[in-house]
Amino acid sequence: MAIKELPMLRERGACCELPAVKESWANDTSELMKALADPTRLTMLASLWKADAPICICDFTAGLGLTQPTISHHMAKLKAAGLVDSEKQGVWIYYRLRKKLAPATRQILGQLIR
Repeated sequence: MAIKELPMLRERGACCELPAVKESWANDTSELMKALADPTRLTMLASLWKADAPICICDFTAGLGLTQPTISHHMAKLKAAGLVDSEKQGVWIYYRLRKKLAPATRQILGQLIR
């Protein structure tokens, strides 16, 4: 038995206009969601959110049982998403939540971490 093709209900075109959405917003939000979609990165962000002071990479390696290169990889993703800042002190790198997070980003993090 042959499959019958259904007639197209509407021709391709503009029957309704999509609401305006900025491409930059979609790209930025996508990067944020990608950064948050990993359990290790989410754990690291939650730790930074709750910390009173910057956290040394050595504390992440010990606390999460991961190697320094793995922690650095995850932190690089969080930095690229604009979520964390780092500062080198001697041989160690200390991380903190970025002070100037967008209000919407801060709200999302607050809801996720509380």
